[in-house]
Amino acid sequence: MERTALDDFADRVAGAWGPISSELVDTCRSALAKLTCADAAELWLASLRQEKPASRELLRSPTQGFMLLAHTENQGLFRPPHDHGRGWVVYAVQSGALEIRTYGKVARPDGTLELVLRDETILEPGTALAYLPGDIHDTRCLSPTALLFRFTERDLRHEDQVERKVTRFVERDGRWVAPQPCE
Repeated sequence: MERTALDDFADRVAGAWGPISSELVDTCRSALAKLTCADAAELWLASLRQEKPASRELLRSPTQGFMLLAHTENQGLFRPPHDHGRGWVVYAVQSGALEIRTYGKVARPDGTLELVLRDETILEPGTALAYLPGDIHDTRCLSPTALLFRFTERDLRHEDQVERKVTRFVERDGRWVAPQPCE
């Protein structure tokens, strides 16, 4: 069986795996950036580009827990500001373009938490961006369609739906604020 860029990615990440560190995050980020340049004729990638799934799991380590997901998004799709709880992620774009904005949390005099825009980045093929635990960001698809790769160090569905550690911010009066407990 012929090796693929996906096999190389899995081996590189698994070989470096351990507790979060600058080196591990950099290895995962650079490996994912390289994966965006895979030959479009590789069967796994050709299938993604043809079928355009909203979400597909490409890789899950049964022992180390990390996952690689592919997402196809359409122009204008916006995912409001959120964090990934205790998890960290790396985003990359295989085709198309994605705007990612990052935020800082500030406390207002009345005690409410509000987000302040920190920066905006256009993510295109060949680059990848890491977001560490607690980092807050949003995403918007800028191209007619985009194929995204999202590497996560754990299953974020569990982090979100079971552990309830993911925070999704809400817009009130044109400002992004932390949700109230009943929201």
